[in-house]
Amino acid sequence: MSSILKPTSLVLSSILIYSPSVAAADPCPLLQAAVSCQPLELILNRQKADYPVLAKVLAEPEKYQVQILYTRVEPDTTEPRLHYYHYQVDPNRYFYPASTVKLPLAALALQWLAEQQTLLLNEDTIMLTDIARAPQTAAHRDPTALSGLPSISHYIKKILLVSDNDASNRLYELLGQEYINEQLLQKGLSNTVINHRLSVPYSDDDNRYFNPVRFLSTDGNVILQLAERQVSDSYRNSQQPKLGIAYYKGGELVAEPMDFTLKNRQSLNDFDGVIKRIILPELFAPEQRFGFSDSQRSLLMQYMRTMPRHSKNPEYPEQEYPDSYVKYFIFGGQPERIPDHINYYNKNGQAYGHVIDGAYIEDTKEGIAFFLTAIIYTNENQILNDDTYETDTIGQPFMRELGDLIYNYQLQLKRTQQN
Repeated sequence: MSSILKPTSLVLSSILIYSPSVAAADPCPLLQAAVSCQPLELILNRQKADYPVLAKVLAEPEKYQVQILYTRVEPDTTEPRLHYYHYQVDPNRYFYPASTVKLPLAALALQWLAEQQTLLLNEDTIMLTDIARAPQTAAHRDPTALSGLPSISHYIKKILLVSDNDASNRLYELLGQEYINEQLLQKGLSNTVINHRLSVPYSDDDNRYFNPVRFLSTDGNVILQLAERQVSDSYRNSQQPKLGIAYYKGGELVAEPMDFTLKNRQSLNDFDGVIKRIILPELFAPEQRFGFSDSQRSLLMQYMRTMPRHSKNPEYPEQEYPDSYVKYFIFGGQPERIPDHINYYNKNGQAYGHVIDGAYIEDTKEGIAFFLTAIIYTNENQILNDDTYETDTIGQPFMRELGDLIYNYQLQLKRTQQN
């Protein structure tokens, strides 16, 4: 754990329950560690002249569907003292969560492992994915791994370093929809639905079947074997959200909003909550934490902060995978390296014009730390699947400027308090 934070056992005293009938909900969780909870506007408006893209977006927040949660962590305290700030946060407003759902999948895969209590079964055990029906695919080799064989730990590494889709899909197939969604619900993450693989053309029926999986010892003996599993009813978005005015399907323009009923969902509150449950699990009651061991949590946090250039198996060329490849705040869209004294634990997402990042950022040199989670929607023509989004000109620069503003605000605040 960082020297900046010295958490003690705390209890979550209130859970935000998702309900389509609730028009607006309190964006701030009622944690005992919360010192304050207030709108973020005063901070955002302090130096807008220095941040032109941020100013442009904040002038039209509804157009860009911006939501921001910022949590300032007071340094050098015996207990975590958290100051919450919120901007346009609405748990009922749908956005496509893209790759951010990979983080709870990684956490739940480690929890599932811990629950098995099976000799020789751990995150490094060989994991072979088989086929029971079309269009399922097998995974019996992984040339990117040092051993040449798949494992949960290597899948998690690829997910968190470069947001690998196939690695995420293998964990989805291991866990299945019922385990994923019921476990998240039990933890108070009631505004999350994970119901499909990523970047493969599977139907809803296809996504309700989960591949057979075998775990093998190094000498080839079966340690644990799972048959194909299925759910009879899909987990879906009850609000039946729709986005845009039209979308492309099979190369043809469909002149109606795109239906996301059978797509993943994750509110900003829930995404922020997943990150806090990993970084500061002591903020939550035991039943609302992920049930993995301290060593498994350390593994998860290690890969959340590792830069692609540090990986040897696989190797990720820095020109193609700069530090900012999956880290948008402060550095998004820029090629420079993130300084070694900044620890950036996060998961990002980008799809259908959405640009999302959720992070815990600490500067060990300056002694500051904060959580920041944000979503922006950049789709000027409101047509989906046309690959015409403003992610490079609006989305990434917005995230970069937002992160820079928050970082400098907290740095200035600390220096002011020291004087």
